[in-house]
Amino acid sequence: MALPDTFASSTDSVSSDWATWHEARERSTSSPFGLASLAATHWLTAVPEQLDSVPGLWHAGLDGIVSEGSELNGLTILQGGRPVGAVTDNTVTLMSGQDIEWGDRRLRFFERDGALALRVLDPEAPTRTQLRGIEVFEPDPALVLEGSFSPSAPNSRLEITAIDGHVSEDLPAGVIAVPFPDGAIETLTVTAERGGLHAVFGDETNGTETYGFRFIDMPAPDADGHVTVDFNRAYLPPCAFADFYVCPLPPAGNRLSRPIRAGEKNVRLEQ
Repeated sequence: MALPDTFASSTDSVSSDWATWHEARERSTSSPFGLASLAATHWLTAVPEQLDSVPGLWHAGLDGIVSEGSELNGLTILQGGRPVGAVTDNTVTLMSGQDIEWGDRRLRFFERDGALALRVLDPEAPTRTQLRGIEVFEPDPALVLEGSFSPSAPNSRLEITAIDGHVSEDLPAGVIAVPFPDGAIETLTVTAERGGLHAVFGDETNGTETYGFRFIDMPAPDADGHVTVDFNRAYLPPCAFADFYVCPLPPAGNRLSRPIRAGEKNVRLEQ
């Protein structure tokens, strides 16, 4: 999901910039193939199998996920959302960034630590049709904070546990020390993503006022290690929108000892 690459968070522009960001978030999550449309994630093995309500027999191959079946013939193959060909000869191998158009739905390649899966995106999934928006806190200029970035040692590793229990390792970019208005300092371990920094974090609102954890993106630190941490841009992980995502949980040390009443709270569903 692409988020607006804007981090303008001065006191005068917090509300207007935040409104633009929030509107983009609601559009992207509720779009026909947005986050809320994920209807299944089927983990594959080397043995071909019939998946529930999906055409063809599917298995994990050496070059991608492979399907065989005459009912696939003629279906359009997409790369990055653009048509690049069609299924022929009763077989197809999907690779990174590729989908198959299957009626109003899409069949999508997914990979995690070498394990391959087929994802089904369905605009008619109840998680999308019942979505009515994202509950949010009003933007608060007091929660636009200036942190201090300390890079990690070159050999550092960060253990990541996913919501389904899968454990993997990532490369931490470093730690941001974030001073709050009350004088206390909290820290966030961050990774490098899309030219900036990213953190998975929890706080004392989780489970009551907000979802169990949230994500936040930040710009790269400046030459002096200063980085803006705008908690108004805290956003929900994909697993808040559908049960078939495998989101990372906050790593050790990223559970803040205070409530962060800023950013997104939870999904808003049809009652």
